[in-house]
Amino acid sequence: MEATSANRTPGRLFCWIERIGNKVPNPFLLFVYLIVVLMVATAIISALDLAVTNPSNGEVVRVNNLLSVAGLQWILPNIIKNFSSFTPLGSILALVIGAGLAEKVGLLQSLMVKMASRVSRRYASYMVLFIAFFSHISSDAALVVMPPLGALIFLAVGRHPVAGLLAAIAGVASGFTANLLIVTTDVLLSGISTEAAKAVSDTVHVSVIDNWFFMATSVIVLTIAGALLTDKFVEPRLPAWQGNGEKLAALTPLENRGLRAAGIAALLFIALMALLVVPEQAPLRHPTTGAIIPSPFIQGIVPIIILFFFVVAIAYGVVTRQIRRPDDIPQLLVDPMKGMAGFIVMVFPLSQFVAFFNWSNMGKFMAIGLTDVLESAGVSGAPAFLGLMFLSAFLCMFIASGSAIWSILAPVFVPMFMLLGFHPAFAQMIFRIADSAVLPLAPMSPFLPLFLAFLQRYQKDAQLGTYYGLIFPYPLVFFISWIALLLVWYLLGLPIGPGVWPHLP
Repeated sequence: MEATSANRTPGRLFCWIERIGNKVPNPFLLFVYLIVVLMVATAIISALDLAVTNPSNGEVVRVNNLLSVAGLQWILPNIIKNFSSFTPLGSILALVIGAGLAEKVGLLQSLMVKMASRVSRRYASYMVLFIAFFSHISSDAALVVMPPLGALIFLAVGRHPVAGLLAAIAGVASGFTANLLIVTTDVLLSGISTEAAKAVSDTVHVSVIDNWFFMATSVIVLTIAGALLTDKFVEPRLPAWQGNGEKLAALTPLENRGLRAAGIAALLFIALMALLVVPEQAPLRHPTTGAIIPSPFIQGIVPIIILFFFVVAIAYGVVTRQIRRPDDIPQLLVDPMKGMAGFIVMVFPLSQFVAFFNWSNMGKFMAIGLTDVLESAGVSGAPAFLGLMFLSAFLCMFIASGSAIWSILAPVFVPMFMLLGFHPAFAQMIFRIADSAVLPLAPMSPFLPLFLAFLQRYQKDAQLGTYYGLIFPYPLVFFISWIALLLVWYLLGLPIGPGVWPHLP
């Protein structure tokens, strides 16, 4: 009875979130309504002639009125372009084609069964989360590939697939900037931080490894926190799974041969990529600097992942006779794309809203305006930490690009932190925590409709509120865990990266 009472309050809270969320209109209609609200807001702000000044370059930023003549002249010719050129749409659909082929021929299911045979169901949560964190090396591709794999891993060990799906979303989204390796996020943010630091000192430099110790440790802490949350709270709250207690069917000799063929194909593919990247003059290195980060290899990681899926899926499919002739391949790709129909419909108004939001300058106006409020209030010390943290989390709800948010916040907060005696890499680290933790909740994220579509595979009647009610514990626990780790790290005076401490030397 005590356990039931202890869980009653948080259970009611998340059920309340689900009920409220389900009263929100369908995501398609929600973005239509948001477009109307945005248009009216830009008209009011323009009529009041409100403006803010960008601290990084002195540019005066005004909101463009979407209901003006200029706005209407821009909207109509760009509606189709806004949809067709929406970058995440092409990347996501292309990744689904590659992963979909692997799923249709049975490769993913067989791979999960093989992995499950070596992992106890008790530790499935830890495995899913750890793999999700490691998958960040593939950047946004991880947000598309990992959630379905998390569901399959749980299904393979006889656990609820929705729990695996949620754990994977938490790892790739809420923990997006926690990495064991140096990835493109480190490159983008460190460059912005270094430029912002020049306002105080030309000698302070933020390198790509300056947050590495803290972010690598975060992987371990968040894996444990996320796994315990999944096992003790999230999965027990899920409705009974009709296949609960059942594992995916054992592998046949033919499927084992298919996995061996896929493994050989994967090794050959990786060896080819290594030849194109590792040698000093390799063609996929940066043409000028010879670096790997950034390089055509990193910029082309999504097409490379898609090609990898095709190579290993075809190898498996041929051996298992799922692919008997070339014409079978396009036929196998039809069903995965059918499953994306709902996502494509939802992306249409989302892409319009994002384009309208960007053209109106509303994102810059909000970010700079809120930053000015904190700066004019003379925020310093602990309030400055909290101000940066909660402002970053709030802006993540409206601006999909973390680097775009940091490019606006860094010119104010990096000098502010430096004048308080803190290293700019420490300010950058606080931003990363807040921006990443709330990512699964961001309505502006193009991946939100995708996550909902994944959930609906296993819970047909799931609505947006269902998704929010299920996923909300992860951003909350990750955020609290990260803050606790940050406090411990700061109080112990540990280096946040090689030779870099929270305070300036």
